[in-house]
Amino acid sequence: MPLSDLEKNILRTKGVTDAALGAFGEKGIGSKADFATIGDAATLSALTGLSSEVASAVMTWAVGAPAASVVAPTSGPIVVDGGDVVYCVHCKARQPKDYSSGDLCPSCGKQAEPILACFWCGSSGPGKFCRGCGGEFVPTGELDLAVLLKRDGLPKDEIPKKLRAMSAAEKDVLWGRVRKSR
Repeated sequence: MPLSDLEKNILRTKGVTDAALGAFGEKGIGSKADFATIGDAATLSALTGLSSEVASAVMTWAVGAPAASVVAPTSGPIVVDGGDVVYCVHCKARQPKDYSSGDLCPSCGKQAEPILACFWCGSSGPGKFCRGCGGEFVPTGELDLAVLLKRDGLPKDEIPKKLRAMSAAEKDVLWGRVRKSR
């Protein structure tokens, strides 16, 4: 099915000249579906001699906005790690295969994956989230503050956000309440 008059008028509004429209037929572009076969603006530009801006506008009209492309690294192999690989949270070094939660990192000597206590359910474990209740871990030094905020009735997901947003003076006020309750 050849390009309709409406499609030709749309192409003209995108910057395609009448001479270029004639060249479309010579290059085998006879319908809107042919633009999907072409695939991208760079190919259309190389095939027809259109400027990259005009070719981009035409391809956006014909096949929609281009999908976000994934850019592969230009050099070196692509490494895909398995689910059992652990990296140190401090120096980002890969841990040995016999690594267990709580072990020290052979590169920096710090605990590679600190074991944290959950302010919500009381269980402990490595990572950023509790494996028992799904709550986000808070720094160990702020655990008492998080428990106090839990007792005040704040939702589980709001407590870590609130602690990150608080100033030192606001935390001092909370520490005073913690000390008073002991």
